[in-house]
Amino acid sequence: MLLSVETVSKTYPGGRPVLDQVSLVLERGETLALTGESGSGKSTLLNLVGALDHFDSGEITVAGTPLSALNERGRAALRRESLALVFQQFNLIPSLNVEQNLAFHARLSDQSDTTWLSHLTDRLGLAPFLSRSPEQLSGGQQQRVAIGRALATRPALLLADEPTGNLDETASAAVLDLMLELVAETGCGLLLVTHSAAIAARLDRRAHLSGGHLA
Repeated sequence: MLLSVETVSKTYPGGRPVLDQVSLVLERGETLALTGESGSGKSTLLNLVGALDHFDSGEITVAGTPLSALNERGRAALRRESLALVFQQFNLIPSLNVEQNLAFHARLSDQSDTTWLSHLTDRLGLAPFLSRSPEQLSGGQQQRVAIGRALATRPALLLADEPTGNLDETASAAVLDLMLELVAETGCGLLLVTHSAAIAARLDRRAHLSGGHLA
């Protein structure tokens, strides 16, 4: 089991419950779409799985490691070694060129593999743009860089929060195709938050959040 979320609850300050005993599992190599209305807790759950926030009760286990057993240093190490995240906002480093952005996380986690990075660059169609800054790229190209950066470490689990939400329909379809192909190639699991039924239908399984509960 790659990911196990067991009866996890989360309440924001002020007493507003967001997640109420949510449970799900994800196997290695499996893709799961998490859908729901705006404010249903999709991004909150993704942040909890990514060890970016703390849950109130329950347990989340990633690649055999219970998150409740980790201090902040351990959570940061897990994010470096086993997890990768792709967001709707591309979150590229503007002072670095494309090549440097692609290699950033892999070098930070001491997992740099130039052969794999070169393969990613070719597959994502980024070879002609390596010396460019992020602001010189289209939105679709920037998101390809973000995906390449995330997969450069060959993570066990990729978390994606509306990864094509800022793109037009054509760019969205192309980026999603590439991401799913590379996820299959690496064998990592994918938990993807989306409001799009068409995107959700492309993944192996779907789970729907409503009122803090999974349906």
